[in-house]
Amino acid sequence: MLCDLTTREGEALTGTPWDIYPRPQMRRESYVNLNGEWDFSCQDYEGKITVPFCPESQLSGVKRHFIDGLELFYSRRFTLPEGFCLGRVLLHIGAADQFASIFINGTFIGSHIGGYTNMTFDITDALCPGENCLEIDCRDDLDNKSMPYGKQVIKRGGMWYTPVSGIWQTVWLESVPETYVEKLHITNRGAAVEITIEPALDGKITVPGLGEFALVAGRCTIAPEKPHWWSPEDPYLYDFTLEAGEDRIESYFAIRSLEIKKVGDYQRLCLNGKPYFFHGLLDQGYWPDGIYTPATPECYVNDILEMKRLGFNTLRKHIKVEMEEFYYQCDKLGMIVFQDMVNNGDYSFLRDTALPTIGIQKLKDRNMHKNPIIRKKFLETAEAVVNQLKNHPCICYWTIFNEGWGQFDADRVCAQFRQWDDTRFIDATSGWFRRRNTDVDSRHVYFKPIRLKAGNKPLVLSEFGGFVYKEEGHVFNPDQTYGYGTCKSRKEYTVKLRELYLMQVLPAVEKGLCAAIYTQVSDVEDEANGLLTYDRKICKISEEEMLPIAEALQEAIK
Repeated sequence: MLCDLTTREGEALTGTPWDIYPRPQMRRESYVNLNGEWDFSCQDYEGKITVPFCPESQLSGVKRHFIDGLELFYSRRFTLPEGFCLGRVLLHIGAADQFASIFINGTFIGSHIGGYTNMTFDITDALCPGENCLEIDCRDDLDNKSMPYGKQVIKRGGMWYTPVSGIWQTVWLESVPETYVEKLHITNRGAAVEITIEPALDGKITVPGLGEFALVAGRCTIAPEKPHWWSPEDPYLYDFTLEAGEDRIESYFAIRSLEIKKVGDYQRLCLNGKPYFFHGLLDQGYWPDGIYTPATPECYVNDILEMKRLGFNTLRKHIKVEMEEFYYQCDKLGMIVFQDMVNNGDYSFLRDTALPTIGIQKLKDRNMHKNPIIRKKFLETAEAVVNQLKNHPCICYWTIFNEGWGQFDADRVCAQFRQWDDTRFIDATSGWFRRRNTDVDSRHVYFKPIRLKAGNKPLVLSEFGGFVYKEEGHVFNPDQTYGYGTCKSRKEYTVKLRELYLMQVLPAVEKGLCAAIYTQVSDVEDEANGLLTYDRKICKISEEEMLPIAEALQEAIK
């Protein structure tokens, strides 16, 4: 029998959920949060739902998944504060899975396709004085494998999880002048940062401590004489204010560089000019009470700080895109992110998992997943995700394909990624089915000793470990367990985890290993291989047992 686990934050949740500014890198003074209680109906259900939690979640109040393909109808009324409108009124929705159509006072405004990317609509002309009615109709179809869907399945179990549908990120309004900054781009170029805006307006940028910089035709380069470099150990952010016409935006940037250099006999991943060991964890981004959406922003903060407390400096955000608050907190608190794209297409256990795990890892991918719609949707979503997240300095690494799932023509796709963003490391094929065009040699090792040999690319152990230990009273599924080796006690778990790092990972660093991503941050449903329980109430290993390992890994790569 499945258990309704809850986080402490979910248990204490009151008032309007997620009542914080949703876009920290492009902040304006105008802001109206539309989260909270909405009218909701689908099929035979009619009642209330708490936005931004998906209907499948406990926190939504609905706790039900509806038949795929059915329309989910959301509606609520709102009145704009006096003096709110500065010229145009924009409606923002962080994410809704998968198709969304928007209506204001019965007038169709527009639609959006894609469950992981944000959307913006100008609703000015449809507004009326006083009270207005907002309707959002959503449709989700997991049977349609052309759309990126990640770890969601109808019949959850093992490494596959409860599906989500409908709205799962903040819905909010802001007002802007008639002419306003629609897009802000921040690009790291070594010790300099390039800032560009669309449309290409003139203006100025003010950075406290550095001065004013002219924004000419929408462009500006800032290169501090004595840059304060960003790193997990010193996550320094430069705040700035951008003014263009009547529009005023508050934001931030960081100075950090990413390079590949030969150090001694091996190619190394370098942060700020020096070899750096990316000591990380797989992070699925699931929560027992909110599923895709944590109960509060503090849930993100707590996960990040807990992993930093154990000595980790990297999270691999696995096949999911988070709210921007997650990336902001990683920027602010100092946590590197390896960001995965979200898979689509079919998954084959034999081809994508079983055979590669026993060593059959060579497969040409030019003709894999040939369906042109599947390929088109993957590339469209990937480009949108890169553009949505690439301002965040914490993101140092893009993962395109994971373990062959949905993989096609990886060399060409990697070249496309370089056009979208040439400033970060790219892992085109995480795990296996390696091709030529990629920055790293990316390997997954489960069920056997870690014996890797570095070649002419930086060596990355992008998944490993996954030991299971169940904490009684904090288990989602007492009857089924998924993981990579079971421990009967916390002592056994600690011994096996430390031995894995000290006897296998640490020696590999001296032989070229640049990064290691352990599976994983927390338990997720049937998976009980997290360092934290699924409800985040217990950490299974101590700081004293893990910090010396982190220190030894950094020392070994110098």
